[in-house]
Amino acid sequence: MGIAIADRRLRLGMVGGGEGAFIGAVHRIASRIDDQYQLVAAAPSADPERARRSGAALGLDPQRVYASFVDMAQSERQRPDPIDVVAIVTPNHLHAPVAEVFLQAGFHVICDKPLTITLAQALLKGDKMDRVIRDAVMLGVAAIQPFTSARTEVPREAVRAGGRKDRWDRTVIASVKQCGRAVVPVVHPTLALPELLRAEHDVLCLMFVEPRQTAEAAKAGTSLESLETRVPGKATILIGPEGGWEPQEINAALDAGVTMVSLGERVLRADAAGALAIAVLQYVWKDF
Repeated sequence: MGIAIADRRLRLGMVGGGEGAFIGAVHRIASRIDDQYQLVAAAPSADPERARRSGAALGLDPQRVYASFVDMAQSERQRPDPIDVVAIVTPNHLHAPVAEVFLQAGFHVICDKPLTITLAQALLKGDKMDRVIRDAVMLGVAAIQPFTSARTEVPREAVRAGGRKDRWDRTVIASVKQCGRAVVPVVHPTLALPELLRAEHDVLCLMFVEPRQTAEAAKAGTSLESLETRVPGKATILIGPEGGWEPQEINAALDAGVTMVSLGERVLRADAAGALAIAVLQYVWKDF
């Protein structure tokens, strides 16, 4: 859908950013700075009543306030005066499905990044997790998922009792401020590896392994070049602990449909592998 503009402002739609949401207000302020946009439609919340209240507070036509972004895309496409562009201001990990629907409907999209990466990192000793989280946020991940594995030296209970989650959340916020990101990534509660494998069954999941770790991993491995044609909306990167993966963990991941990937012959530190994997995949997928 092209934009044919005479002497008028662009008709802006917005998904997310309803009552109580901080980033929606920021986007609305930004849209008014050069007076080139006019907010005319929104799907501010999946809750119908909250969506209605948010639309009323924004002074929108009730007929153009939606509780579903799918309904919004379909309805706006059929209007004689549809939106010209939609701003997606939901949490980052929810951008991909919204962007896909509006792009397929022919609308231009404004969002942080439709490709969302979750870094699943095995727990590391000392303050190494802080550095991993800091760098992952800097590189643009949508979320961090800590997990325990067979060779993890930090027990799950220590994370719950030791205040590490609060420290990680502070690390995220500090990195967001330093890098100027508009969205704060989430650090999920720590899972065990089997729980993680069950939870990630519906996304592209990549386990980074040492190239000669097991014959099974080598046989099932995928080259980085082949990933160029597998650009996902969402992806999860699994990085193991200091001691590496147990063979049975690799086999369990293969059974769960996880793709094995290697970064070459070099053996990397566990606290450096995640940042390198993110950067390489962003290059492969042209996610700059």
